[in-house]
Amino acid sequence: MSEEVIPMVLQRNEIRRSERRGRTVVPARIVLVGAIALAACSTVPTLPPAPMEPEAQSYSANLPPYRIQVGDVLDVRLLLNPELNEEVTVRPDGHISTTAAEDAVAYGRTPAELAGTLRGIYGHELQNPRVEVEVKSFAPTRVYVGGEVNTPGEFITVGPTLSLSQAIARAGGTKLSSDDTSVFIIRRGPGDKPEFLSAKWKDLRQGRDPNADVRLAPYDVVYVPKMGIAEVYQFYNQYVGQFANPSFGFSYLLNPTVTTGAVVAAPVATH
Repeated sequence: MSEEVIPMVLQRNEIRRSERRGRTVVPARIVLVGAIALAACSTVPTLPPAPMEPEAQSYSANLPPYRIQVGDVLDVRLLLNPELNEEVTVRPDGHISTTAAEDAVAYGRTPAELAGTLRGIYGHELQNPRVEVEVKSFAPTRVYVGGEVNTPGEFITVGPTLSLSQAIARAGGTKLSSDDTSVFIIRRGPGDKPEFLSAKWKDLRQGRDPNADVRLAPYDVVYVPKMGIAEVYQFYNQYVGQFANPSFGFSYLLNPTVTTGAVVAAPVATH
C-alpha cells in the first residue's frame, strides 16, 4: 500500500468508528484544504504587466567592478619588460605568486587594484614598471540548495552568482512539505565561520517583495526546511505506522495555540 493511501484509509476508519459512537470527526486533510482555500482568498498583490520586450539597459554603468575569485586565471603583463609576462592562477588561499611577487593577495580585489600592488612590488627591481592584470578565464561559482526541494545539490555557474529564486529554480522548486516562511542561507563569514541569514522566500514567491530575490555569494548554502505537519506525518510513518495495531486509530488535529494564535499540528491517537 502506498504512503498516500495509508492516511486516507486511516481517516475513513476513524470516521466510521466515530459515527458508530455518535460523533463526527473532521479529518485534518479536509481542515487543511479549507485553510488553503481561505488563504487563496487573501489579497493578491497587483503586479504590473510584463513588457513585450525588456528595456535596454546600460550594464556597464550599473554593475560593480569585477573582483577576482579563487580559481581565476590571470595574465600579468609588463609592457616594457615582456620577458616577465606570466599567467597565474589564484590559489585556494586567495593569493598568487609571480617571479617577483612571492605572495600577493588577489582574492576580492579588482584587476586594477592588484596591478597597483604588483607595480609597487616590481618597483623594487625595475624602474617605473608598467604592470597590467587581465582576467583570462573566470572560475565557476558554486552554490548549494538542500532541504525540501525536488533536486537538491551543487549548482555551478560562470559569471555572477545565482539569485535566491534562480537557485531554488535550479533545484526543481520547493516541495509541498516545505516551510516557505523559514528558508535560510548559510554563508561563510570572516574567519571562515558560518553565518545564518534569513530569506524572505514566501514574499518573493507571492510577488510581494522583489528585493527578497537576493544575490547569493559563492559557496552559499540555501536550506529549505520542512513544515511542522510534514514532520508529524514523517514521525507517524517511521515510528507509529509500522508498529501500530491495525485497530489503532491515528489522525491529525490542528489545535490553535492560546498564547500565539498559531496553528499547531499534533498527532492524536484514538482507540
